[in-house]
Amino acid sequence: MRIATWNVNSVNARLPTVLAWLEQAAPDVACFQEIKCVDEKFPREAFESLGYNVETHGQKSYNGVALLSKYPLSDIRRGLPGDETDEQARYIEALVEAPRPIRVGAIYLPNGNPIGTEKFDYKLAWFDRLNRHAQYLLAFEEPLALCGDYNVIPEAEDAKNPAAWTDDALFQPESRQAFRALKNLGLADAHELGGEPAGTYTFWDYQAGAWQRDHGIRIDFALLSPQAADRFRGIETHRDARDMEKPSDHVPVVVDLDLEA
Repeated sequence: MRIATWNVNSVNARLPTVLAWLEQAAPDVACFQEIKCVDEKFPREAFESLGYNVETHGQKSYNGVALLSKYPLSDIRRGLPGDETDEQARYIEALVEAPRPIRVGAIYLPNGNPIGTEKFDYKLAWFDRLNRHAQYLLAFEEPLALCGDYNVIPEAEDAKNPAAWTDDALFQPESRQAFRALKNLGLADAHELGGEPAGTYTFWDYQAGAWQRDHGIRIDFALLSPQAADRFRGIETHRDARDMEKPSDHVPVVVDLDLEA
């Protein structure tokens, strides 16, 4: 099974690009972030025509996540538990009914900038909720993949120019500690499992020629439970997608798992 995660940065604005990549890469499951539309405006027919079942958790103009699967989806969860007042659409989860089922969560973690504001507090509180929910899911001891844009730079090697991010919420000690705490629950980073080299970035800003100068960062992850990590077969970061026509500022990360029955 191929599971992809991609912050598409507006699915309707980049629909031809997204569809072209899906046809070429042919993932079985795709986790989208920043779809930037309400559920009714998601172009589901375009994806259904490629053989995908579609579930969305959208929001007007901002945020929004989606799950696409060539297998049936069940046990859908929209929204991260732990705060009933949270109106931001940043989490969707489902059971992918493959020959060996796997639970997949699509995550768009808050950016948190500027630090020292309620936005950074929200980021850390959201991280805490994610960690609690991940702990709950791991107790089932089933294949699990939590994929998405985590908006955190875990280590200095995950940025071309770490000094440029010193005052950014993505590189604060609290953000990095929250990410380590999540992994320490027993989740494996597919990037590390696959031995991808330092300098494997997933995001390049549109500004200041970041892509042309390769001033990238790695902030998109596929974290796997032990039961999924045992079936890990490979990972690809599709850097070339950043050079497509009208690209997202993120690129897809694709993980291969052996989920035969």
